Formats: sequence, structure tokens, C-alpha cells
Amino acid sequence: MGMREDVLVIRRLNDDLRQKGQDGRVLMTQGIQALPQEVIQKVIDAVKAFDDFTPDNDPHGEHDFGSVRIGENAIFWKIDYYDRSMEAGSPDPADPEVTTRVLTIMLADEY
Repeated sequence: MGMREDVLVIRRLNDDLRQKGQDGRVLMTQGIQALPQEVIQKVIDAVKAFDDFTPDNDPHGEHDFGSVRIGENAIFWKIDYYDRSMEAGSPDPADPEVTTRVLTIMLADEY
């Protein structure tokens, strides 16, 4: 059974945000911002390069969550879908005209 077309669109849009910083916002929590600059860069690079999606960590196929380890730090990242005003959820995450994507990068213990 093939993946629904809207899921494939959401996946591509999520990958574009995560890998290229396109069409969305990237937020880093205070825990990430408190790390040394060279560690923050390693975190960003690891999030961009992440491709270990499995049915367990990506059950909907949208590439909207992952975890990486940088040294002693367990890092989570997730993508949420908001409406353009950032006041509610997106009515259609597959439509970039009505969606603001937000990639949040956090220490696992901040989740």
C-alpha cells in the first residue's frame, strides 16, 4: 500500500525545513542555547543529516521527529504545524500557504 499523497508532501516540506531551513522557523530551547557554540553547530548538523526514520519513530511517515546524540547530550527535534497567525494548529499541514512549520531542537530532558 503506497503512502498518501498529502503525507509525501508533508514529508518533503518537513525535510526542506530540517535540512535547508526553508519555509518555516527553527527554534532552539534554552538548554541547547546554553551549550558551547561548537556543540550547537554539531547539533544543527546532526539534525540536518538525520535520516534514521523507522515505523517506531515515524509512524505517520511525516519525518516530524527524531533524536540524535552529541557527546553526553541526547537531543530531540520535532516539527509542529501552525496556522499562519501562529495561534492555532494548521488546517492543512500539506498546504504551505496556510501552514507555518516550526522545528524545535531541545535537550531530551527538556521534552
